[in-house]
Amino acid sequence: MASKKSILIIDDHPLFREGLKSIIAGDRYFSVEGEAGDARNGFVMAKKIKPDVALVDVSLPDESGMQLTRRIREALPDTRVMIISMHSKIDYIVEAFQAGATGYVVKESAAGRLIQGLRAVTEGEYYLDSSISHEVVERLMRAPVREARVSDNDYGRLTPREQEIMRMLAEGLSKSAIAERLCISIKTVENHRSNIMKKLDLHSAMDLVRYAAKLGLIDIDLWKE
Repeated sequence: MASKKSILIIDDHPLFREGLKSIIAGDRYFSVEGEAGDARNGFVMAKKIKPDVALVDVSLPDESGMQLTRRIREALPDTRVMIISMHSKIDYIVEAFQAGATGYVVKESAAGRLIQGLRAVTEGEYYLDSSISHEVVERLMRAPVREARVSDNDYGRLTPREQEIMRMLAEGLSKSAIAERLCISIKTVENHRSNIMKKLDLHSAMDLVRYAAKLGLIDIDLWKE
């Protein structure tokens, strides 16, 4: 049998990494050769082991998964990148493929779709929770990026984690729901929220929603009755 395809997992949630490793361990074609909890160590590990596929979380504590994807693809053009994300909005998907990823799997469906996705990307296909044609991805990549209607300079000052929490707050998730999803304490969520509001000079939850909608980060229709 041919040697197994090597996999590198870059995700800041240890329990989720363990889940991914467990899924991959059950398949004879793939082997996890390394893991990291942040972008810096993930990039070092990628250069060291030169994996066939890097599984990259969108939200990392020190750098966005999209930025890391670009760096991996520039340094290791033979390494494929598959994004693992809790987000299924088209904006994230377009940005992922534009960054150089060839696969995109939503975390909640990873248990059933991960191996299928890994097989697709290692065979030179694009994958989006099911194999899709090159033409579909090319159309996604040509889709115009929604122009921001307010300056995003302040938004760019937020850390990747703050940007992630801001989106969830704007989408209406409670602090407890965010804490559970990110495996952090409610107090940590509150601290992040306070920093976000201060950096963006916002004063209420509705201010936050309006700001996110103007940047095109959420669909304001979700808030309409």
